[in-house]
Amino acid sequence: MVGNRLFKEMKKTFLFHAIAAHFSNGLIPVAVLYLLLTLSTGNGYFEHTIEHLIVIVLLAIPVSFFSGIHDWKTKYRAAKAPIFINKIRLSGLLFLLCASAVTLRLSIPDVMTRQSIEHWLYLALLFSMLPVVTLLGHYGGKLSAQSRQTAKPV
Repeated sequence: MVGNRLFKEMKKTFLFHAIAAHFSNGLIPVAVLYLLLTLSTGNGYFEHTIEHLIVIVLLAIPVSFFSGIHDWKTKYRAAKAPIFINKIRLSGLLFLLCASAVTLRLSIPDVMTRQSIEHWLYLALLFSMLPVVTLLGHYGGKLSAQSRQTAKPV
């Protein structure tokens, strides 16, 4: 049966961490896009979408982090290589930035309409998440490329 074979193949190749990481890391650039739309148009609907996106990201980061830790321990035997240390630190930084942005946005609902330090801090937090996820993706891509190279038959 074709469906059964397809399911078995998917089960063998399923990479939970890759899915979790791409999910949260993909939403942050969208949030920044909506932030740019908010800043250029002043439309509150765009900003409201940012709130939803960063709350979802905040909930998804721990899933990505712990699945990455699991893969690191099982696939790489918890190697203390700089690439893994960088990814762990960047993940922690991303969580802190996102948690701070969510806390600020939920505690000051009109933060985008204010001209205060909180407004500028909120913008800085949102914009600063973009290079963090870019670096996380860069390091993840390097690991993925290395594992594909070592898996090739000679």
